Amino acid sequence: MKKYYTTLTDAVQNFLIEVGDISYFAGRFFKEVVKRPFEFNEFLRQCYNMGNRSLLLVGVTGFIIGLVFTLQSRPTLMEFGAVSWMPSMVSISIIREIGPIITALICAGRIGSGIGAELGSMRVTEQIDAMEVSGTNPYKYLVVTRILATTFMLPILIIVGDAIAIYGSFLVENLKGNVSFLLYFNQVFDALEFSDLIPATIKSFFFGFAIGLVGCYKGYNCKKGTAGVGLAANSAVVYTSMLLFVIDFIAVFVTDIFYDL
Repeated sequence: MKKYYTTLTDAVQNFLIEVGDISYFAGRFFKEVVKRPFEFNEFLRQCYNMGNRSLLLVGVTGFIIGLVFTLQSRPTLMEFGAVSWMPSMVSISIIREIGPIITALICAGRIGSGIGAELGSMRVTEQIDAMEVSGTNPYKYLVVTRILATTFMLPILIIVGDAIAIYGSFLVENLKGNVSFLLYFNQVFDALEFSDLIPATIKSFFFGFAIGLVGCYKGYNCKKGTAGVGLAANSAVVYTSMLLFVIDFIAVFVTDIFYDL
């Protein structure tokens, strides 16, 4: 029992230390982001790499989500004679919740692990140390640009994924129920309001910031040689996924409070 208690205490202590280190890392980001020089070219390069290389995966996933969600929901709605509500239900569900969280999880695996592995390999091969010796600020060049890129690119990827998912849902309705493009999307836009779009867009920025922050933190502080690179990439995905669910819960909770007011 004493051994179990000691193990649990160590786990809690390590978790709190990790939270403190990440908080300090985030605080340093907000301090460095307003300082000159601004690495604008590197920021644009990271935006292109993250957005372009993730676009196909996000699009395919969104399309499949729209197809599967509509195919699974249609029989239930048919039992209640409510098939006409399909465009409204699908659009609200995807825009509010399914699209942002699924896209963020995909990007956590695609982008977060890539950042962790890239910075981790630079750390263990002493490239970051060489940048410090040469007078370059590696945090500014490597970390700030990547966190900003994920913060600004993830909302764009989510918007694209949502649009493709809704189009996939339309294809199912068109084949199953012979619903026209104009009728389907008229019902979609009639059902959506700014109160659906704005909270989903705002929390997508926080999703992107979390992905970039954790990925950079794990890679920048990588240790234990080359074995640590794989550990940094793996832990970046795990920590980011957990943090995304926490952020999503907080966002839904706050939004629900505003709906009640």
